[in-house]
Amino acid sequence: MSDKSTQLIHHGYKPPAGFDSVQPGIHKASTIIFPSVAALRQRDWKHKTGYTYGLHGTPTTFTLEERICTLEGGQYCTLVPSGLASVVLVDMALLKAGDQVLIPDNAYGPNKAFAQNELTAWGVSFAYYDAMSPSDLAAKLTARTRLVWLEAPGSITLEFPDLPALVAVVKAHGDAHPQGIVTALDNTWGAGIAFNAFDLGADISVQALTKYPSGGADVLMGSVVTRDEALHQLLHFCHMRVGYGVSGNDAELVLRGLNSIALRYAAQDATTRALAGWLQQQPQIEAVLHPALAGSPGHAAWQRDCTGAACLMSAVFKPGYSQVTLDALCDNLKLFNIGYSWAGPISLCVPYDVPAIRTTGWPYKGGLVRFSVGLEALSDLQADLAQALSLMQYS
Repeated sequence: MSDKSTQLIHHGYKPPAGFDSVQPGIHKASTIIFPSVAALRQRDWKHKTGYTYGLHGTPTTFTLEERICTLEGGQYCTLVPSGLASVVLVDMALLKAGDQVLIPDNAYGPNKAFAQNELTAWGVSFAYYDAMSPSDLAAKLTARTRLVWLEAPGSITLEFPDLPALVAVVKAHGDAHPQGIVTALDNTWGAGIAFNAFDLGADISVQALTKYPSGGADVLMGSVVTRDEALHQLLHFCHMRVGYGVSGNDAELVLRGLNSIALRYAAQDATTRALAGWLQQQPQIEAVLHPALAGSPGHAAWQRDCTGAACLMSAVFKPGYSQVTLDALCDNLKLFNIGYSWAGPISLCVPYDVPAIRTTGWPYKGGLVRFSVGLEALSDLQADLAQALSLMQYS
């Protein structure tokens, strides 16, 4: 090879084996090199025993998948580009025209939107059920039901359902179903820390790794975990066919975040509980929704099944405070930034119109603001809330 271009591309140097470090290496690859045609033909990507193409995994993504399995208490993990993608993968892998999926009425909004639009267009029907009522779930199950989504707690309003009771209802009905019924839990809030999804009966657990596993508010990724090999293969092959993949750099960020996830979860949990208790006492507040607070919907189930809570709380304001006033409250906060997502280092807030996104009713007349508590000092966050509340006026 006399040309430097060829020499640089086909360089003969290989670094010595045996290098190890605290953080796993980053493998960024679309093309993966085989030593021979025989190796190309024989190598198996289906069971993660070898590498064939970047979409099917590298040492970096395999390492992250194994650590997510440990976090969740599962055996098989598939990585996808976002938390929403984890929901979509489950739907696409398990549902076909003529099937039905049931979704909690208080579920993550994009989960509902995907059912309303894409699934409906593909001939899959859906219905919403009250996650706090196992009997309502039982009434919605039909012979066409193939998948039941669970979420703990509910998005925005944070009701904590009785997961074992819901799973028991599904299993009892599914025993008479020729294909059975799969339960899939959005476990982003629990993050594998607050409770074990599989010990509570779920067949599949999905997470937005964007949230707690990353912890930095700087990466998008999701995971789909199961203990069932047959389920995993359905998910794994669908994942291959739709071309989902994650980058080595993003996998590196999540691997780094996992090292501190338990510490961050506990710290944000403690601060959030303290703020929620304080917020309950403020004259503008009708109710604070947080599973660890006595009186919050589903508190007894949370107390029985969980060892922790996350960084979210929602404040319901007394009637008389208009949406304009609640928007101004968010604008007046200095440390609570306005933005979606949560579990990052910076506290966030977003006002929501709950009646507009529910079908099963809402008991409160006042507006709601959801708060995500970051890693700032409790005293500073409380002072920020106090100054913003002091500016509120009936309108």
